[in-house]
Amino acid sequence: MDHFIIDNQWVSLEKLDQILASNAKIAISEDAKAGIVKCRTYLDEKVAKSDRLIYGVNTGFGSLCDTAISTEDLEQLQRNLVLSHACGMGERVPEEIVRRILILKIMGLSHGASGVQLETVERLIFFYNNHIHPVVFQQGSLGASGDLAPLAHLVLPLLGEGTVLFEGKEYSSQEINQRFGLEPIVLRSKEGLALLNGTQFMSGYGSYAISHARKLWKQFNEVAAISLDGYDGRKEPFGIQVNEIRNQVGQIKTAEIFRTLLGDSELANREKAHVQDPYSFRCIPQVHGASYDTIEHCATIVEREINAVTDNPTVFPDDDIVVSAGNFHGQPLALVMDFLAIALAEMGSISERRIYKSISGTRSLPAFLVAKPGLNSGFMITQYTCASIVSQNKQLCTPASIDTIDSSNGQEDHVSMGANAATKLFRVIDNCYSIQGIEILHACQSLEFRRPAKSGKRQEEIFVNFRKNVPFVKEDGYMHPLMQASKEFVKAGI
Repeated sequence: MDHFIIDNQWVSLEKLDQILASNAKIAISEDAKAGIVKCRTYLDEKVAKSDRLIYGVNTGFGSLCDTAISTEDLEQLQRNLVLSHACGMGERVPEEIVRRILILKIMGLSHGASGVQLETVERLIFFYNNHIHPVVFQQGSLGASGDLAPLAHLVLPLLGEGTVLFEGKEYSSQEINQRFGLEPIVLRSKEGLALLNGTQFMSGYGSYAISHARKLWKQFNEVAAISLDGYDGRKEPFGIQVNEIRNQVGQIKTAEIFRTLLGDSELANREKAHVQDPYSFRCIPQVHGASYDTIEHCATIVEREINAVTDNPTVFPDDDIVVSAGNFHGQPLALVMDFLAIALAEMGSISERRIYKSISGTRSLPAFLVAKPGLNSGFMITQYTCASIVSQNKQLCTPASIDTIDSSNGQEDHVSMGANAATKLFRVIDNCYSIQGIEILHACQSLEFRRPAKSGKRQEEIFVNFRKNVPFVKEDGYMHPLMQASKEFVKAGI
């Protein structure tokens, strides 16, 4: 994909990922441009012809909503808003997520219901297309009134303020303007509010999370199949009848995948001495399946959000109304990001149990997966590390969305805390890659003790590729580099 035209047609999460992965240049359609201009013109005429107060257009903000602002101060009001709200703290938002936030903000403004200048949207497009990424911080949004603080940092460079990352270096916005011959944007009435209101910080993280959740789910299945064969597990729990009789979509889908993975496995299809496997193996369809259902539910909510208008007030020129409401409230995203974190953490949790079983010295495997246990500790402490990560995920899964704290003198008296849900979820995802890396390290080690019998074609393919990066462990050595290489292997995509 070389170019993508934003025309206010529905954009799927898969399409968004394609746009980002391909580094396609983006532009807005002529119809979308006309809608933006129409909305801006309507708003200018509305303010000129009426002395009625319109929130955020000719009033103050938050609890200052009844404070009138004179016409000559409207532009200064919007600049002041952006500068005063750039209050972010904490770690920087990764560039790949800043890029998502940028395109989602552009998409939201392109609906022609926000009252921004066309020039403002086109400058954001210029930043996106030239990989000029504003420096944004993770802390500061309450997930209602939009993602105010992080989005303020996102748009500071429009005003010639703040800093950006470009070609791996940090520059002041003034330096970038000089380099590209740009003049700062002079914000018109309502523009600052349109830029700062909105849920793009949350939905940027949310869209990233769905993409990686789907990847993690697929790979947890494949790695678990290697673990199952390494542990000499049974294939019967993945049969058609026992899974279809429960009628859960994710469970049925997971079992079907495992039937395919295990169908040509010598290990899975040979006679077993044991009658039953532990839950961490025989309940994979139920646990991974429930996570699948959760991921897809969350994807539906996030996809709706990236195609929405979420700033406030919302301008409807054809109906001659400007509505001050609450589309900036992040509750839909806050709830599903908390839910998604739990679904991913559970796949990590059951993965750790398979890891634990692999070092237990049962099923003809040596204790701690090393040929001379005692002299060698083998994989004893890799499981400790995994247990620590799983425990941290449990702590990170305490819901952010159940909290709310009054702000703006009580005018904003219920907030979603969805931004905190987003950044916690980001950490859970990274932890799950660590867990998955540790499981594949154990799974491939255990599989070698089953030779010459082989696993299925897909599992053997993964095994061969993994061994190009991580060797068989014959005796104790420095384990961290192997664990890090394992994580990088799964994060790159197996």
